[in-house]
Amino acid sequence: MSDDTLPEPDRILGAPHPRDTGHLIGQDAAQASFLESYNTGRLHHGWLMIGPRGTGKATLAYRIARFLLSQPSDEGGMFGAPERPTTLDTDPEHPVTRRIAARAEPSLFVLRRGGAGSTDSDKQRNLEAGKFASDIRVDDVRKLNGFFNFSSAEGGRRVVIVDAADEMNVQAANALLKRLEEPPERATLLLISHQPSRLLPTIRSRCRELRLSPLGDDDMARALHQALPETDLDQNALAALTSGSVGEAIRMTNLSGPAIYCELVGLFASLPRMDRSRALRLADAAAQRGAEDKLDMLVDLIALALARLARAGTLGTTPYPEAAQGEAEMIARLSPNPHQARRWAEVAQDVDAKLRHGRAVNLDPAALILDTLRHISQAAV
Repeated sequence: MSDDTLPEPDRILGAPHPRDTGHLIGQDAAQASFLESYNTGRLHHGWLMIGPRGTGKATLAYRIARFLLSQPSDEGGMFGAPERPTTLDTDPEHPVTRRIAARAEPSLFVLRRGGAGSTDSDKQRNLEAGKFASDIRVDDVRKLNGFFNFSSAEGGRRVVIVDAADEMNVQAANALLKRLEEPPERATLLLISHQPSRLLPTIRSRCRELRLSPLGDDDMARALHQALPETDLDQNALAALTSGSVGEAIRMTNLSGPAIYCELVGLFASLPRMDRSRALRLADAAAQRGAEDKLDMLVDLIALALARLARAGTLGTTPYPEAAQGEAEMIARLSPNPHQARRWAEVAQDVDAKLRHGRAVNLDPAALILDTLRHISQAAV
């Protein structure tokens, strides 16, 4: 299997890979901050891109990589200083753009999770099957040695994208830290982080931060149209479910997230006497063989429903727009005041602990979901 057909751990199913997304919507401030650093000669060697999943961090990293690797190496010379760029846009026909799209740019290294397994043959076989390691390991980071040694002979800039830095285990993080402490000449490391609190403080201290925010309503609508031009889903409801994350919207669409959330809203509407047959159907659907992604989605949506209950009661308002038909009425009844909101917040914490423990010890998924729903039902009495 060739490299251009291998499954990739940093690709959302049904979405273009970030390297193929030419236009970044709603993150003008982060782009301007990087461009100002470049134009003023204060380009830091390490950049940490922080923000929720699906807000464009990887897309920005590839935009920066294309930009840096396509800039002329001549800093002036006989023709004088080059004109300062005003955008990170790169010509789609530029050789660097074409090589990055083909995963053939020798001056770019992408550090990410490899195939699961303990031997090289197992890793390759699992990679081809889409079975990825749970973390980025020290052997993955050590591949940077060969990259920097080989590419140094070419001169010019070199760029490393780490997607995602949160996924490095301790040994890998310490190995990368050495690179950040002693960066090679003209090298730029772009670290993508969904949960920066999981990173070593020393890694954060050696990087400049670029913060990407959840998209506003208008930007979210544009981004959803770009990513999902043919969807017939209610985009306002999808935006409400995903809190300004286009990547999460794509994942949710692929896994029937809006339909699952509608089922949850209907189930919660039956509280305190939960519709048991409906609960059984929901649990059984998420527990089918090969439905691990659907189970993940259901777990996430249960947490989201509880969070929306707690938030609405605290603020004294019902959510707008609704994420599912009947949600506002359900929330107004179950969380009418701050006292009940606090109760739902406590339930959310309990449920999170139960689900994490149950999945860690491989409890039967259907039983785990039913027990979770029973706990929620008791809180509504």
